[in-house]
Amino acid sequence: MKPTYLLIFSALLGLSLSGCFDKPRNCNDFKTGRFEFTTTIGTRIETSVFTRENDIEIETFQGKSDTSDIRWINACEYIVTKRHPKNIAEQKAIHIKIRNTEPRAYTFEYNAVGTAKKLQGRVVKVD
Repeated sequence: MKPTYLLIFSALLGLSLSGCFDKPRNCNDFKTGRFEFTTTIGTRIETSVFTRENDIEIETFQGKSDTSDIRWINACEYIVTKRHPKNIAEQKAIHIKIRNTEPRAYTFEYNAVGTAKKLQGRVVKVD
């Protein structure tokens, strides 16, 4: 009888532990393309559209375009640095980590390099 209990225990343990692992992320699917990011600023919902080509990103927000350089740390993390910052806040590089991917979207966390406060967002691929 003991081997039966051991087998059932092992099976249940294996099933419970398999739920602890993250789903696979397909981050390479998002290194290039056209994307939308929607966020709330004050009481307004704002949408930014950007095109990414591996190591460069061109964003259009409120009718104005800006170019940033992308440095990939690994398949799911990168640093964004504005080429032409207009103020001190824009001079700070942003660290982005893709947390989960879907076929046409990803969720991410981000923070200014050197700061601990992390924010979250979701990007949708539109092309």
